Amino acid sequence: MERLPTTPHDAVFRQMLMQKEVARDFLAIHLPEAFLAICDLDSLKLESGSFVEDNLRSRYSDILYSLHTQHGPGYVYALIEHQSKSDRLMAFRLMRYAIAAMQRHLDAGHDTLPLVVPILFYHGPESPWPYSLNWHNMFVKPDMAKALYSCEFALVDLTTMPDNQLLQHRRIAMLELLQKHIRQRDLSELLDPLITLLTQDHLTDTQLSVLINYMLKAGNAAEPGALIRQLAQGAPQYKEQLMTIAEWLEEKGRTEGLQKGLQKGLEQGLAQGREAEARAIARKMLANGLEPGLIASVTGITPEELSTLSH
Repeated sequence: MERLPTTPHDAVFRQMLMQKEVARDFLAIHLPEAFLAICDLDSLKLESGSFVEDNLRSRYSDILYSLHTQHGPGYVYALIEHQSKSDRLMAFRLMRYAIAAMQRHLDAGHDTLPLVVPILFYHGPESPWPYSLNWHNMFVKPDMAKALYSCEFALVDLTTMPDNQLLQHRRIAMLELLQKHIRQRDLSELLDPLITLLTQDHLTDTQLSVLINYMLKAGNAAEPGALIRQLAQGAPQYKEQLMTIAEWLEEKGRTEGLQKGLQKGLEQGLAQGREAEARAIARKMLANGLEPGLIASVTGITPEELSTLSH
């Protein structure tokens, strides 16, 4: 998609800052000291700004430089945004651009995130710049936002939770229990806790159907029909629904077994037919005096079988 028309302010800024020598002087002056101390300005490389979403591109100056650090392998990006007017959401925009640059870095084959340093270049009519550039301050409760986005995110790790704890989780308990154990060899081992959950009557018929369908599709059970029947016996309030599923499974098993038997019989019949046809052809070839080696090659019949056919 083509870049939308820019203002003269954007155009001149872009033309100048896309020149490496100009960008080097700019960063030597304006890059935060902590980053200036670790960056090798001689390694400056202009990067494409094509990672920016199309609907934002008309408002973005596209100046992104990568730099190596002076302390071994590593990447730092300087993201320079030009503004000729103030924008209350600027901190959030810069955060979005920074994350987009990180994603671009990962897409290039790197497996760690780079440091992206957003720098806002402003020369608008209001002075000084009127809004915070700390994106946490854009939230209704900045302190909570800072705590949330500066720490590890919440984790629900089913692999470390004991089953008796999961059983207390009401409407989400059966989903958690099934997903924790879905890879085990036989889900019949979960019969007792599943009955316990079903007797608590937290699930609607639709929710139960969804969970049973998941269990049957993604899990393993030696006799799925028998397992569902046992659940039905242990949870009378769902008995009719579960028995219907169990009967369907058992009928499906019988049908599949019959189909497999028919298929196997058909294959055996075809094989026997092919063997009989091969013997008939071999007899004709022998009668016409063809070499046994040639006959064996054409028909697939072994020399021993040919010797019996010739008598």
